[in-house]
Amino acid sequence: MAQPPPNGPASGSTPDPEDGFTPASAVPTAEPAGPPRRRDPVGSVRAVLSDMRAVDGALYAAVAATPTPTLDRGFRRLSHTADHSKISFAVAAALALVPGRPRMAAVVGVGAIAVASASANLLGKRLVRRRRPDREAARVTVDRHVPMPTSASFPSGHTASAVAFATAVGVVLPPAAVPLGILASAVGYSRVHTGVHYPGDVAAGAVLGLASGVTALTVANASPQWRWLRRA
Repeated sequence: MAQPPPNGPASGSTPDPEDGFTPASAVPTAEPAGPPRRRDPVGSVRAVLSDMRAVDGALYAAVAATPTPTLDRGFRRLSHTADHSKISFAVAAALALVPGRPRMAAVVGVGAIAVASASANLLGKRLVRRRRPDREAARVTVDRHVPMPTSASFPSGHTASAVAFATAVGVVLPPAAVPLGILASAVGYSRVHTGVHYPGDVAAGAVLGLASGVTALTVANASPQWRWLRRA
């Protein structure tokens, strides 16, 4: 009896897939590779900002959830006292009584507060318009509460003014740099502790305050009145 060819189906017959033979037309062909996809820079920025907001909210929630009954009253009082830069103005008034560098520091410090306050309230808050934290949803204890401001949350004006004052005064009067820096840091944290700001608001306020302090120092050094203050 004639045997079929060992390496394939009989000549003239249709290949049967069950016999292990696949027609050439059934083999998928690779599609030509197109140009590489370009990354969307706007989408990447949005994704980063979304992640940063998530971290910001998590830090706020962690502070709110941490019981600190001993610290609550102190930070509440500090946050309230720092309204309208009352602490910084009181320090400036005391420095102004002493001729020489202390008086110079007071003048440039008040100027730095003016720059920081205008930048935070007239520019930053109006441009970003971030909502204040939901203090009730985060279950911030009532013992920490200060009045919730009606202005936008970003950046923290309290922090910007306190850091601006500390920066300017600390450069002119170095012995005051560390105490005022600690005070500014405490004011900034108190705004998170009392539930009226996210940590990101405070961080942005600190950067703005540093820039405002440098600006005030630059303007002062370029002013003719600065020489008169040095001699006063």
